[in-house]
Amino acid sequence: MSQLSQEFIEFSVNAGVLRFGEFITKAGRTSPYFFNAGLFNNGATLGKLAEFYAQALIDSGIEFDMLFGPAYKGITLAAATSIALAQKGRNVPFAYNRKEAKDHGEGGTIVGAKLEGRVVIIDDVISAGTSVRESVEMIRAAGATPSAVLIALDRMEKSGKDDALSAHSAVQEVTKAYGMPVVSIGNLADLLEYISRAGANPDLAKYKDAVSAYRSRYGVQ
Repeated sequence: MSQLSQEFIEFSVNAGVLRFGEFITKAGRTSPYFFNAGLFNNGATLGKLAEFYAQALIDSGIEFDMLFGPAYKGITLAAATSIALAQKGRNVPFAYNRKEAKDHGEGGTIVGAKLEGRVVIIDDVISAGTSVRESVEMIRAAGATPSAVLIALDRMEKSGKDDALSAHSAVQEVTKAYGMPVVSIGNLADLLEYISRAGANPDLAKYKDAVSAYRSRYGVQ
């Protein structure tokens, strides 16, 4: 686990965004943990989250010209990450989409900078990959190139329902389908290492077996 990933996991736990217990996922599974980026809902936590996004993108070495945030969570994430990048000396434009086209003023579905060059799509997680697919279509339709996806947490688990599990995760399927990397600040392996390490908070360490069992059942490499 990198230092950045470790700090991100710890930050998410302390902010109450990464929680442990029993949660039902979008795929209908009972998960021992849940990550809800919507709970980064004040200036201090959102600003810190944006710093993690910006640093993860810089560390990836991926070449990019602008950011794109799919509605709705991606809008705030793209804007905040753009600010964090500027504070690190990299001033890049960003854009986002509306769910419904505007029929007055400038019209259309894209707000912000013109989509052009190499575009990084920013979201919280990838579940079914729907927002990525829609984003890729909009970016390509504008004549720009989707170059990567940047997310907060990679759950590293097989996609699909239990009776039709894929051999790949949603992240792996996105990489295969669009030929572009998916960069995550942290992932399930980082989370498990964090709660398993010596001196871990007993309140978190007690979930180690449940998280490990979940990964054994649904995890991918």
